[in-house]
Amino acid sequence: MTFSETFKPTALFFLLVLAAMLRCLPAHAAPTETLTVAGGCFWCVESDFESVPGVIEAVSGFTGGALDNPTYKQVTGGNTGHYEAVEISFDPAKVSRETLLAMFLRSVDPTDAGGQFCDRGDSYRTAIFVSNAGEKALATRIKTQAQADLGQTIVTPVLSTSEFYPAEAYHQDYYKGSKLVFTRFGPKRQNSAYKAYRKACGRDARVKQLWGKDAPFTGS
Repeated sequence: MTFSETFKPTALFFLLVLAAMLRCLPAHAAPTETLTVAGGCFWCVESDFESVPGVIEAVSGFTGGALDNPTYKQVTGGNTGHYEAVEISFDPAKVSRETLLAMFLRSVDPTDAGGQFCDRGDSYRTAIFVSNAGEKALATRIKTQAQADLGQTIVTPVLSTSEFYPAEAYHQDYYKGSKLVFTRFGPKRQNSAYKAYRKACGRDARVKQLWGKDAPFTGS
């Protein structure tokens, strides 16, 4: 038997062993990034961004204030300094931070410094939160471009990230919940109550008025 005849089965054996070893190695999860924004009612922001391909999850919560572990009642009551915010987890290989920032500014009224739509007060103001100089530069650039596109002054600030506190469990995925709730519209399932609230608050109508065909979530 020649050397080449001996080598071929031996090489094949080692290749099979190597392949088996590689299959046993732990798979490395794709890197996930987060973007935290405040856009008024966090139910609406969560609903909007969980529809974006590449977004893994959006969590409703509070950030920007001084009180640890605030409740919804405390935040909306004022004096905590917190914003209603949403922490968006996304796969940067599928959707970029730049795209999400541009979509965010075009899904709110960034000219309103006193709240959003029918929700008034400091906790309903808009904001973009950043954790480093690169994120700040990107957010500032996207804001400048959005302002040029809109032709109006954008008051949404770019702020340094602070502790994010998830809101109570009943706020998470409220827009698709089926629990019966009692609202000013009468008893409704959560998903129906959410749709009634969003329409009555005038969110989509105002965003469409401002941004027209560039509004990403109004069907314009």
